[in-house]
Amino acid sequence: MLNYDQPIGQTKPEPRPAGTAAGFNVLDLIRLLWERKVAIVSAALLCACVAVAIGKTLTPKYTASAQLYVDPRELQLVERELTPRAQDISGLSMVVESQSRLITSNNVLLQAIRDINLDKDPEFGGGAAGRGISASLLGLFGIESKPTPEQQQQIEMGTLDALNRHINVKKTDRTFIVDIDVWSYEPAKAAMLANAITKAYLAESKQSQAAAARRATTDLSGRLKELQQRLRNAEEALATYKAQNNFVGSQDNLIGDQQLSASNQRLAAARALTLDAQAKYDQIETSRRSASDPGAIPEALQSPTIANLRAQYADAKKRQAELQGELGPRHPALRQVEQQVEDLHRTIKEEVDRFAQAAKNDLTRARDYEASLNKALDVQKRQSVQMSQASVRLRELERDVEASRDVYQSFLKRSRETEEQESLNTSSARVIGDATIPQRRTFPPAMSLLAMIGFVFGGLAAAAWIVAASQLAPGADPIRPKVQPKEDAASERQVVVETVKQPIVARSQPQPAAGAIDKPLIAQLHESDVMRTLGGILTGGNTADVTRFGWPTLRTGAARTAFANTIREIRATLAKRAGTDGAIVLSVIGDGTGRSVVALNIALSAARDGVRVLMIDADTTTHALSDKVAHLGKSEPGRLGWLTIGSKAARVVNTANGIAILPAVKGADAEAIRKAIAQAGSARGHDLVILDGPAIPWATTDHNLFETVDGLVAVLPVDLDINDCMEDIIAGLGGMERKLVGVVLSELNPAAIDHRRDRQYA
Repeated sequence: MLNYDQPIGQTKPEPRPAGTAAGFNVLDLIRLLWERKVAIVSAALLCACVAVAIGKTLTPKYTASAQLYVDPRELQLVERELTPRAQDISGLSMVVESQSRLITSNNVLLQAIRDINLDKDPEFGGGAAGRGISASLLGLFGIESKPTPEQQQQIEMGTLDALNRHINVKKTDRTFIVDIDVWSYEPAKAAMLANAITKAYLAESKQSQAAAARRATTDLSGRLKELQQRLRNAEEALATYKAQNNFVGSQDNLIGDQQLSASNQRLAAARALTLDAQAKYDQIETSRRSASDPGAIPEALQSPTIANLRAQYADAKKRQAELQGELGPRHPALRQVEQQVEDLHRTIKEEVDRFAQAAKNDLTRARDYEASLNKALDVQKRQSVQMSQASVRLRELERDVEASRDVYQSFLKRSRETEEQESLNTSSARVIGDATIPQRRTFPPAMSLLAMIGFVFGGLAAAAWIVAASQLAPGADPIRPKVQPKEDAASERQVVVETVKQPIVARSQPQPAAGAIDKPLIAQLHESDVMRTLGGILTGGNTADVTRFGWPTLRTGAARTAFANTIREIRATLAKRAGTDGAIVLSVIGDGTGRSVVALNIALSAARDGVRVLMIDADTTTHALSDKVAHLGKSEPGRLGWLTIGSKAARVVNTANGIAILPAVKGADAEAIRKAIAQAGSARGHDLVILDGPAIPWATTDHNLFETVDGLVAVLPVDLDINDCMEDIIAGLGGMERKLVGVVLSELNPAAIDHRRDRQYA
């Protein structure tokens, strides 16, 4: 197992005995404290006395508590409330918490201050403490000056701030009970303040409900005039349209519809009369044309005139028959009777003809009446069609009127309801426990508790001082534990890890023997040493800023970190080894993107010391550094202009941090990078050249590249086994391990510097 306590290549010394391991021995520690028990107990008693004395000098505080039951389910006094009620448990809990915050609102506290004149209490900044210097001087002479409104407001605000510091409102879990705790230097005042705040809260709750109802009433009343005017306009438009289109009726029926119905009925009756007159006339005509008695029709039989004529006709026929038996056919008397019979028959026939003419006239009149009714009905039908077309607009106006009327009535009813709610208190919050005068103080604690605390802290402090004095005293024998020898590989690895993390030895130690390798300096890069930014953010003028690549970079500040100091020592070691005035070449080796991040932070630390740094991407596999500046190398000219890498040229990218970056070119190898290093050295434009890579595993050409560098720095991620990683690096160097001048233990989060996550943030 590799151990950094000794130089590489030297023979490891024998492990020291387990009894000399560093640390504390519990038994020795107990023995030391027992020997100093008198001093420890004395110090503890002294601290207990001091704690009691301090407690006696402190002004006692008294806390009074009042309990409120804040039920979010308010009283149901009206059918419709101004605000909907919360039904679920979370909603009810939020209502109670909101009411708890309302207790400490400015309105409630100011009302409590005015109720009990707290602005005149010196404990809360009132009285002489709240007045100005001039008012205080006048008060010494008995002259009281009334404060101005601005001064009074300032006094109330100061009292409000002081009262806020004296109040603690808390809600008991899973209940609707709120505790109001108020402390004061006087127990009676604490109880009075708690009760005053409770009373002010209940009054404020009632006023807020009344104000909400009043505001709702005002808003509704303001809308009533507009809604009333809208309803009036709709009704006037409906009435005007009815008058223009003759929509007049009664009993929910229009006159036109009533007339049309009556005309239909009259037409049906006229048609029936016409049929009766036609039948009557046809019957009379049929009787007249037949050989039967013309007086046999129903009308003739019902006529008294025809009945009289038929009686006379019967008498004449009877007399004619008698005379024909007595007298001869030419007898004048017989001839007279026959003439009388003929006259009567003709008279009856004339009467029947008059009946026929009357029936004909009735038929003609019935037909004319029916025709006139048909004509009038046709006119009414056309008018009804026109009215039906106009009814579409009429129904639209009627719907508008109904809608306006419903909205107006709803607003009017709601306005009256909210007006009545102004005088109703629907809050169910009530006081379930008035604050009483506290009998015990809440601060400072009891003297026994103070004495106990002072005794414990005094004893601990004395014991710590004794242990520290025994450890730091010159020539003192440190307290060491008796550690058992290590038996397994896991414990051995733990010791090696602790050995790696030991502080670096001073340069005044003796130098190793000839042929040995000096122990490399160890630097730790912590998460607290770096800051993180979003990738892809550049400074103005398209100049790259390495602190905005998305990688973790060193924080800026006046105090330098241990990492920066160690890097400075590594540069000093390299400068001593190089012994030339040219640029120092340093190669950062390791694996993954974490190596590039560490190389960038090494360059940034040197640049902040005023060193001119050139970074060359020697990782031809992943070239993570080149990906960060690849889009800038085509447009940004460098101070060195173009550097040749093999047969191709790459432009140096200058950054805003004093670091020049030479990105990798596709197809370049280690020999090409060597030529680029030589060109950079001949230009004498940089003091330090840092190679990012090459990546593990190394080829023969990479070993040739290591020959041109002045030193190597290995990057070991702490999320892996650092001993195994270091052994792999030393084995891969194959004789170049003597150039290893430093080791960086990277404690950065590997997932945070992964290039895919960096690209995602960009």
